[in-house]
Amino acid sequence: AMQKSGFRIVLLVVFTCLLSAPAFAKWGPTGHRIVAEIADSYLNKKARKAIAEILGDESLAMSANWADFIKSDSTFNYLNSWHYINMPAGLSKEDFAARLALDSATDAYTKLNFLVSELKKNDLPLERKKMYLRLLIHIAGDIHQPMHVSRAEDQGGNKIKLTWFSEAANLHNLWDDKLVEFQKLSYTEYATAINHVSKTQRKAWAAESISDWCYESYSLSAQLYSELTTPEPKLSFRYNFDHVDLLNRQLLKGGVHLAALLNEIFG
Repeated sequence: AMQKSGFRIVLLVVFTCLLSAPAFAKWGPTGHRIVAEIADSYLNKKARKAIAEILGDESLAMSANWADFIKSDSTFNYLNSWHYINMPAGLSKEDFAARLALDSATDAYTKLNFLVSELKKNDLPLERKKMYLRLLIHIAGDIHQPMHVSRAEDQGGNKIKLTWFSEAANLHNLWDDKLVEFQKLSYTEYATAINHVSKTQRKAWAAESISDWCYESYSLSAQLYSELTTPEPKLSFRYNFDHVDLLNRQLLKGGVHLAALLNEIFG
């Protein structure tokens, strides 16, 4: 009887974890690792050395999900709003940039800029440096997931219900991880498969500002919203076919942008 009740407790714990899992908002672990793995391939020598001194044996890819895993510890709840930025629909690039320039909210844009300026300081204690670097790697990735720069009224697509194959989902978690996981690749296989960019293209992307990254995701989220013309659409193979190139481009751009940011901070 004891064994049976122990087994029931384990089942209950597993089931509870499964139930609570979709509440996490992010690129999934695989998406974050892909971005970080690609970034790792474009680090300059100085940045690589400085990062190794902070992270030790932890690779960029393995540090990329710390900011989501830490959500299990309520003392870090204050970081929740660092993962996204909400904007009203229909802004022009100029209006969007003007809003960001005046932005004083706790969001992905203000906090990423905060982390950049903090990590440039020489006197930051190592533990704080490690935390800030892990957060920066993560948030830089998040900004490239289009639904992380979208509308407050539907919680970045979380309230937009849909069916993914036969599974209940929403527009946010479809882009967070369902599309990435549908490709059935490990993060290293995925990074290898999509990490093809010309030097000219890479240079152009590396020159883009955090504000540019945000606006691009904002424009893409507007496109993704506008495509869903019926309530609770049933999506499957065709949606993947139509969007996988966009998905891969955002993951690749995320990696190139993150590397440029790290090279600027530490290089």
